[in-house]
Amino acid sequence: MFDSGIGGLTVVRALRELVPEEDIVYLGDTARLPYGTKSAEVVGRFALEDAEFLLEQGVRLVVVACHSASSVALAELERHCPVPVVGVIEPGARAVVAATRSRRVAVIGTALTIAAGAYERAIRAAAEDVRVVAKATPLFVPLAEEGWLENEVAEAAARRYLEGLAGGGIDALLLGCTHFPLLSGVISRVVGKGVAVVDSSAETARAVAELLGEMGPGGRGFKGSRRTAGGASQGRCRFYLTDLAPGFRSVAERFLGSGLEDVARATVGG
Repeated sequence: MFDSGIGGLTVVRALRELVPEEDIVYLGDTARLPYGTKSAEVVGRFALEDAEFLLEQGVRLVVVACHSASSVALAELERHCPVPVVGVIEPGARAVVAATRSRRVAVIGTALTIAAGAYERAIRAAAEDVRVVAKATPLFVPLAEEGWLENEVAEAAARRYLEGLAGGGIDALLLGCTHFPLLSGVISRVVGKGVAVVDSSAETARAVAELLGEMGPGGRGFKGSRRTAGGASQGRCRFYLTDLAPGFRSVAERFLGSGLEDVARATVGG
């Protein structure tokens, strides 16, 4: 699994709950973040380099836990990788379509994710009759990393971005960034009880778990590979970051929801 930083740890967190026996290798390209403000060409190059690093670790499935990379580079990654590739766009799109009754939904994400239009295309591919409002909410990223999840600053940002969505007939909102689940509480309050908030990180984890089940046993870390006579043991998680910046651990552990162990610095690309 890779992301531009540590936001993808929300996908790791959800996946560990579903398939705790799986081994997971996580790469956070923290030296080159954020991807969401860079050009599609640069993000595509970074994504290929990230995937190549994971393939060198012997993985049998690559998860693109980055909305910016999933938006602009998924097709190229699928051509490049000899193993299945799962992005975060389609699982979330399918889930928000299933959640709406009014057939009007909203998607929030980084500037690049929204500008790429990948969610609109994926939602319309799942259901042509669903209308989509897409809105960039870039301040949610630093708020999540700072841990300002329930204070007046988070509340003010959420109201500035999101008030009025429900009045436009929206009844489902997709969190199109792996940082945003940490702010789901304040987001849900602002949009109101009539709007279902869909977590793309959790939906991606479900899609990955289903694919692993379909793939069956095979290779290192496969589902059930760690089962013993006493049951299933916990899979191993290895975390690689391209820059071990001061304070990264406390932020990462907030996203992961547990202690961060087995962390190493990685060199990716040239």
